[in-house]
Amino acid sequence: MNLLWLSAGVLAMVAAPSASAATPSSPPSPEEDRRTIAALDTEYQAAVKRNDVAAMDRLLADDFVLVTGRGKAFTKADLLEEARSGRMVYDRQEDTQQTVRLWGDTAVITALLWEKGTNAGKPFDYKVWFSDTYVRTPKGWRYVFGQSSLPLPEAP
Repeated sequence: MNLLWLSAGVLAMVAAPSASAATPSSPPSPEEDRRTIAALDTEYQAAVKRNDVAAMDRLLADDFVLVTGRGKAFTKADLLEEARSGRMVYDRQEDTQQTVRLWGDTAVITALLWEKGTNAGKPFDYKVWFSDTYVRTPKGWRYVFGQSSLPLPEAP
């Protein structure tokens, strides 16, 4: 009886996968990283449109900086405060023409952003080119730096 129990236990140990025997997962391919960054940036733009402070806080690095085409710099705290205030109401906050470039654990996405809505009741409607820089951290990809162009001239 003890031998049968011991044999069943040994068989169970051999058949059951152990954490130490598991093979580590392979790192994501560059294409997977590109898709991840494109999705994260789309998620970020959607969070801005909804003034979703929690999502913005999760995606932005603590030392994040955004520099606009007019030379104004904004920190993570600035953007979260703006979202909390509700001053900005977006009808559109959508990016197109995304291009993601990778350099190891750093990625830069460039896209055309259309922003339309009101700021403290005053309407705005413009497009800008932007480049957003993401860095892979132990907690995942984080948006660390953004830079936007001046608003583009309206197309004829």
